[in-house]
Amino acid sequence: MPELPEVETVRKGLVQLVKGKEISNVIVDWGRIIESPEVDEFIHTLVGQTILDVDRRGKFLIFKLSQNDMISHLRMEGKFEYHSQTDEIQKHTHVRFQFTDGTELRYLDVRKFGRLSLEPKGLGEEYKGIKKLGPEPILPDFDLEVFKQQLKKKHRAIKPLLLDQTLVTGLGNIYVDEALYQSCIHPEQIASKLTDNEVETLHQSIIDVLATAVEAGGTTIRTYKNALGDAGHFQVYLSAYGKQGEPCKRCGHTIEKIKVAQRGTHFCPICQVTHD
Repeated sequence: MPELPEVETVRKGLVQLVKGKEISNVIVDWGRIIESPEVDEFIHTLVGQTILDVDRRGKFLIFKLSQNDMISHLRMEGKFEYHSQTDEIQKHTHVRFQFTDGTELRYLDVRKFGRLSLEPKGLGEEYKGIKKLGPEPILPDFDLEVFKQQLKKKHRAIKPLLLDQTLVTGLGNIYVDEALYQSCIHPEQIASKLTDNEVETLHQSIIDVLATAVEAGGTTIRTYKNALGDAGHFQVYLSAYGKQGEPCKRCGHTIEKIKVAQRGTHFCPICQVTHD
């Protein structure tokens, strides 16, 4: 699944590719991708609008149009590709945004889980899925003292808390594993039992891991590529995720994989231990 660094890389690519383009036509081949309004109204509303910019909030893309905001959530396998209108249509292409210059932006999605929604201009961040998000993992938005106070109230394992997007947004399975490994915190450690030093280390690790991943263009696992068709290369920096059976970079013990909250979870059982 595209996580914050991958979505940010897509955003940057889209700005390069489609900012300033005027939409001449929209072709929808799988109507369920369009969350709101109805497909015909979605198409009618978009024709004639210009893409002014592309923003991001958490894992959501916000297309800033001349008369609306368009929200895109890529979910598991959604991706955008930029083409000439004469290029062959690839399998799993569900929505095509055609521009007046003969180019088009295509939305492809093998699993068809992604969604597109139109919102009133300037109100994209009021979209239901965006309103509940925690702060972006950057300073000063991601406040250490607030994070400490929130964790003290949480009597649950730290990994699923970090995945739920309310304490801090943008963390998915890969980057939670990496931040916890970097912090020497077990993924099943009860959040309220974390020491102040552990929370401070975790807070900084989240910021550092995501910043490094954004700089690297994200992580390419299997099929995911960005809007420019390029693969991210953060996978070369991974220390825990996908490293089961390999030696820990710190202590040499074998990295293990377990299930935590139904998610495959990678950690070092020597460096990352639970405590009361």
